[in-house]
Amino acid sequence: MIVLVAIEAFTFSLTTIWFALGALLMILISLLGLSFPVQLLIWLIISSVLLYFTRPYALGKLKVGKIATNVDSLVGKSALVVKTITKHDKGEIKINGIIWSAKTEDDAELAEGSECKIVAIQGATAIVT
Repeated sequence: MIVLVAIEAFTFSLTTIWFALGALLMILISLLGLSFPVQLLIWLIISSVLLYFTRPYALGKLKVGKIATNVDSLVGKSALVVKTITKHDKGEIKINGIIWSAKTEDDAELAEGSECKIVAIQGATAIVT
């Protein structure tokens, strides 16, 4: 259990912690006097169930690996169209005081002065709706 907790402390992957919890439960179960192979099987089952059912929930709550930085943080935000966007030509948007080239997701036209929402970033072009 201690080795698994140490591995988790260095990796922050939220994987080995469930096997460490399984090992903690096995301390109590080992008092039943079961053979080692049976104990090992029970540990693997408990740990796998914990991993399968609780890891996605924990990842969502802790937001592990999902911190939007730099360009990724712009997705979902509103921007101002400063140069008309047409089906055939990119336009420009302004967000956080910075001008970005932009095109629409569905080839719709957005007039200068309208507000749009950034749905993705492709290279140096914002994809908006």
